[in-house]
Amino acid sequence: MDSLSDVLSMVKPRRQMHASGFEVGGDWAVTFPRPYGVKCYAVVSGECWIRMEGVTEGIRLRPGDCLLLPRGRAFTMASDLAITPVEASEVFSRTRDGGLAVINGGGDFSLVGSIFELEGSHSDVLLSVLPPIVHIRDEADKAILRWSMERMREELRERRPGSFLVLQHLAQMMLVQALRIFLSEGPKGEAGWLFALADRQMGAAIDAIHEDPAERWTLADLAAKAGMSRSTFALKFKQMVGLAPMEYVTRWRMLLAADRLTQTGQAVYSIALSLGYESDSAFSTAFKKVMGVSPRQYARDKGGREKSGQQQGGPVDGAGGPGEARQALQEGLMAEGPIAEGLVGEGLVGEGGFNQAAE
Repeated sequence: MDSLSDVLSMVKPRRQMHASGFEVGGDWAVTFPRPYGVKCYAVVSGECWIRMEGVTEGIRLRPGDCLLLPRGRAFTMASDLAITPVEASEVFSRTRDGGLAVINGGGDFSLVGSIFELEGSHSDVLLSVLPPIVHIRDEADKAILRWSMERMREELRERRPGSFLVLQHLAQMMLVQALRIFLSEGPKGEAGWLFALADRQMGAAIDAIHEDPAERWTLADLAAKAGMSRSTFALKFKQMVGLAPMEYVTRWRMLLAADRLTQTGQAVYSIALSLGYESDSAFSTAFKKVMGVSPRQYARDKGGREKSGQQQGGPVDGAGGPGEARQALQEGLMAEGPIAEGLVGEGLVGEGGFNQAAE
């Protein structure tokens, strides 16, 4: 499995998924609050503008255009951005899942959309590196996204047996397509593990780490995987990923551990062994220094938040629960500052664990 698939396999759409659309006639403007998940749109006919919160320039959307809004920001869609917008709640309050709202009689502009929320330890890591708007213009890419959204609308309308599994796969497919498009356009100077995957040498090293996280990796081992000298590899990895190679190794192990603690029901000792630790006490020490809480406390806190979210229908604004553990996950593989200070020996797991040799 490649590294992007490895991460995406642990990012799971929640059960709260919705699809709808609207048709508009004349002049119009609608403002939307912060969505609680990833929002996707496809323009069926007509043209409009969209402007995101925190982004000065608007984007012109034309027939066939598709876009993903992955960052949970408020936005406005309008025939003219100078028009005073109405609240989306006024327009869509009576629209059922899979339905279509009609504004001003319709006829001039129409689009379809869907929204899904992601769960799993790696969702924030993925979404944090994407821009506020992923604007898809390539015809082949647009066709795939439009097909996915139409299928999502049908599944939500008809609610046939197995619909949730179909919806999960559709949501993941839409996210993968957006990530592929973003990667194909290049990093434009940004640092992050997602961009490093598109680099042949860095991607080879990251794939090796993901394929065998329990391996006693050294800088020399990873440099050999990349076909580079240790010094050149260490410098390029730090520049592209934002972490030193061995820091990345440790952080990936801890993110894997966090996911297994909440998704598999494995005992702490079993997780520790699977990640190469000689004892659960050594693993627990390393986990707490990186994630801010002990493994057992993390599992209890995370389980309690997920149960509460299911009872309440999930958050409506994309915000999660408080605590150091969530902060660690938000910063994920790009962590700096307080959580990075928790890495033992500049990212090398010690205190009874690997005690990997710095090079």
